[in-house]
Amino acid sequence: QLQASGGGSVQAGGSLRLSCAGSGFSFADYALGWFRRAPGKEREGVSCIDSNFGSTYYKDSLGGRFTISSDNENTVYLQIDNLKPEDTAVYSCAVLYGSSCSLSLDILYDFWGQGTQVTVSS
Repeated sequence: QLQASGGGSVQAGGSLRLSCAGSGFSFADYALGWFRRAPGKEREGVSCIDSNFGSTYYKDSLGGRFTISSDNENTVYLQIDNLKPEDTAVYSCAVLYGSSCSLSLDILYDFWGQGTQVTVSS
């Protein structure tokens, strides 16, 4: 099970830290991805982390504003700084069984959290 939280409504330039808490499985065996779906757009991968809280990856166009991290136990975070209106989306976390995460193939993911809404006003 995955529980995403931490979304909210913020003004442009603000920050949010999203959390994804996992239970019933081990991050030693699962990689995690953060995805977002903006209104009227396809879901896209924004960041992911390999299993065992390993290597991290980011969508190229994010300009270094996103940071993925973990507590090395059961929670993965997504820090978003200098938020922009175009970051408005539902953010979801998902895990896949295996060592390597994927930003491009959401079909690989085995189960998903419920999503948390991020709304950025200008």
